[in-house]
Amino acid sequence: MKRYLKHITVLAGMTLVMAGCSENSWNDKLDGFEVPDKNGSPETYAFTMTPTEYTYFTKVSSIVNLAKQEGVSAALSQVAANNCLSLAINPQTYMPLFMANPSFPYFSAVDGSAVKMTYNVANALPEGVALGAASGSYVVTEEEYKAVWESEDDYVNAFAPSHPASKSVPAILKAAFPDAHDGQLVVATYQVAAQEPVFQTPDEPVVPGFEMSDVLGTAAKGDQVTVNGYVTGACAAGFMLADKGGTIFVYMGSSYDASTYKIGDQMTITGEVGSYNKGLQITGGSAEMEVTGHGEYTYPAPVKFDAAYADNAITRADDALAVYATISGKVSNNGKNINIKIDGAETAQGSVYYATDAQKENLADGADVTLTGYFIAIAGKRYCNFVAVDIKANTASRSAVMSRALDIESTQENVMYVYSGNRWSVAGGYTVLGHADYQAMGQRYDNLSNDGPATLLPKYLALTFPYAATGDEKMVVYNYYASSTTTRRCDLYTYDGTAWSLNDGVETVTEQYVKNGGKWVYDPSVVITLPAGRGIEISTLYYQTCVDWIKNNVPDGAKYVTSYGNNEYYCGTSAYQGNVDIRPDKAREQYAAGYEGMSDEQIVELMKKRFSEEVLPAALSILHPDAKPIDGLDVFYTINFSVYTGTTTAYVIKYKVTGPGKFEFVECDW
Repeated sequence: MKRYLKHITVLAGMTLVMAGCSENSWNDKLDGFEVPDKNGSPETYAFTMTPTEYTYFTKVSSIVNLAKQEGVSAALSQVAANNCLSLAINPQTYMPLFMANPSFPYFSAVDGSAVKMTYNVANALPEGVALGAASGSYVVTEEEYKAVWESEDDYVNAFAPSHPASKSVPAILKAAFPDAHDGQLVVATYQVAAQEPVFQTPDEPVVPGFEMSDVLGTAAKGDQVTVNGYVTGACAAGFMLADKGGTIFVYMGSSYDASTYKIGDQMTITGEVGSYNKGLQITGGSAEMEVTGHGEYTYPAPVKFDAAYADNAITRADDALAVYATISGKVSNNGKNINIKIDGAETAQGSVYYATDAQKENLADGADVTLTGYFIAIAGKRYCNFVAVDIKANTASRSAVMSRALDIESTQENVMYVYSGNRWSVAGGYTVLGHADYQAMGQRYDNLSNDGPATLLPKYLALTFPYAATGDEKMVVYNYYASSTTTRRCDLYTYDGTAWSLNDGVETVTEQYVKNGGKWVYDPSVVITLPAGRGIEISTLYYQTCVDWIKNNVPDGAKYVTSYGNNEYYCGTSAYQGNVDIRPDKAREQYAAGYEGMSDEQIVELMKKRFSEEVLPAALSILHPDAKPIDGLDVFYTINFSVYTGTTTAYVIKYKVTGPGKFEFVECDW
C-alpha cells in the first residue's frame, strides 16, 4: 500500500482536529469530537477514515441509493471489506454524501470550512494482473511429446536440450487453441530434462521369443509360483506384473522407487502368493526376481469402473487378481489420501494407491480426471485401491503418468504464454508457481492459503530473481485455496532494491472538501494563513524559504539579505517578524545600489511585483512540489499574509496551479 498526501497544506490560525474515531464514534453524542459551532467562523479540520467509518459509509442511505442507480452496489459492499474506496465508488462523488450525514462530526461546520479527508483508494492495477488471474491452462500430452520426438517408441515425456520447449510449445498451443484471440493468456505446463535421454538399443538384453507364463489365472493364496511376465504399471509401493492368466501386484514396500523397473520390462519372479485387503499379491522382498529383457506389452480393454461396478466390487468375499479398468470422477486430495469420487456410487470410492510425485501433479484436489490402471484391493470396506498407469484430465489437455520409453529425470515448468500477431510466445513479466515451488514452500498441496502469499511469495521472488534491480516488477501467478475452492490468483510485486513487496493498488490519499452553500464539495484548492508576529512556525517557514531562495537565486541576492539572515529587502519578506516589509527607506538602507534612481513609489511597486510574481511562487514550488492541476477543475492556492509599512495590514494573494509544483499569479488585493 502506498501512502502520501495528495495536497500538503500547512495551516496556521486554524483549528486542526485529528479524527482517530473509536468504534463508538458513530452515535448521537459523537464521542471524541468537538461539534463545530454553527455560528462560528470557517475553520479547517482533519478527518481520517478508520474501519468503523468504512463500515458506516456503506450504510448511509444516500450512498446506497446512488450506488444502486449507478449499478455499483457490489463495489460498495467491498468498501467495508477492503477498508478502501475504489474507481467505481469514486470518493469525489461519494464522500460529500458521507460528510452530509448528520452523524459526520463536522456536519454543522459553517460555509467556507474545509475538511482534509484521509482515506484509502484502490486504483487500477495493470491490466496484465487481471488477465493473469483469468488465464487458461494447458498440459502437454504424451501424444504431443511423441510428435516432438518423432517416434512412438524412442521418446520421453519431456523436452530436452535437443528438443527445447521454446521450439515446440507455440505450435502445440496453436493447435490446442485454434480460436485464440489477441491477448489471450495460457499457462503451459510441461516437463524439461536437463540432459539428453538415452533410448533403448538392440544391444540391450532381449530374450528372443520371450514366452509369458500362464499361471496367475489359477493362482491362489499360499501358492508357490514362477511367473514370466511384463511390468505393466508402478506406484511408490511396488509394481504390476502380468502374464497370460492375469495381473498381480508385487509389493516392494512403502519406500519403493517407482522408476526401478520400467513398463515393458520382462521379468521372472518366483515367490509365494499372498493377499492384502481382498487382493492377491506377491511380496517382492521374499521373492526371487530377475529382469530378462524388455519388450512391448499390449494392454487389454479396460473395464469401466462405474458406480454399479464399484458398489458390487466392495462386497466381494474372495481375494482376486488385479483388474485393468478406467475410473472417472472428482479428485479429493487431502495431502495424505487421494480419492476419486464416483458419480452415483452409494458407498464405494476410488483410491489412488501410493501415488508417485509425477502422478500427484495430475491429481490436484478438485480435479476432474479419468484414471486408467489396476484395481488391486479394497481398503476400509469402501475404498477401491488403484495403481495408476495413465491419468487424463477430463478437459482438452492430458498428462501421461508413465512413459514406455526409458525414464529420465525432469522437472515441471509452468510458463505463461500470450497469443499475439497470429502466434504464441512467452509472456514477459509473469512467473508461475509449479509443483516444486509449492513443495519447497512446505505446502501439502499445490496451492497457498490464508496469509501464505504475503509471507511466502516475497521469499520465492528473492530466491528466483537474485539479481533483480530496483523498480523491477513481477506478476506472480499461483493457486489459492479458500472456502473449499481453489482459484487462480495473480499478484503484482515490486522490488525496492532490498525486498519484494506487494503492490495491491491501494493508495492512502488526503484530499480537501469545502462546504459551500450548505454542501460539501471536493475542492483541492488550498488556503494558507501566515499570521504576523515573531516565532510563529508557519510564517517563519514560508518567509525563511523566500529569504533563502533570494540569497541563492537572485543576482546580488545576498546583498539584499540582512546580517541576521532571516529577512531581506529584495521584496521585503521577514521570517523574524512574520510579515512583508515594503518600507522603501529600509530597502535603500539595506542595499542602496539595488534601488538607485528610484522613487519611494517605484521601490514599493517593484517589491510588490517581485514578491507576488517571482519570490512567493518560487517558495510555494519548494514547499508544495506535489501540487498539480486537475482535469476539469481549477486548483488555487490562496495565501493570507500581512504587510508592514509602519502599520500592519492584512492582504490576500491568489495563485493558480498550472503544472506540477508550478504556480501562476492571479491577483492580490493590495
